Amino acid sequence: MSELAERAVMYKHSGSNCCQAVIKALCENDEGGAALIAAGAGFAVGMGTTEATCGALCGAVMAAGLKSRGAGTLGMSKNMMKEFTQLCGASTCKELKGIATGKTLCDCDSCVKNAVTVFENAAGGLL
Repeated sequence: MSELAERAVMYKHSGSNCCQAVIKALCENDEGGAALIAAGAGFAVGMGTTEATCGALCGAVMAAGLKSRGAGTLGMSKNMMKEFTQLCGASTCKELKGIATGKTLCDCDSCVKNAVTVFENAAGGLL
């Protein structure tokens, strides 16, 4: 596991939601990162109510957008979603719910690790 993935797991264990944990790990020193972290707070509610794309993956895509200033984000996000789905076996909260935990939202560390991994693979040159 990479240092960034370990950092994301640490943030998740310290109370951040999945989206925030990934953004904090990837954007600690970036201008604009604080705004993304604040935006990431909404995914804690949104994931549970809309069963949208996994918050951890959303955080990775948001970080890629910030770091690339929007350039190539669409292509990167498609690649990231494909790889994330292969790693996690799903890409939406609805499909991830209950897998290995039986809880409303997945509380395992796999999603944040996988989201950071797909960021590093697709957008690693932006770090």
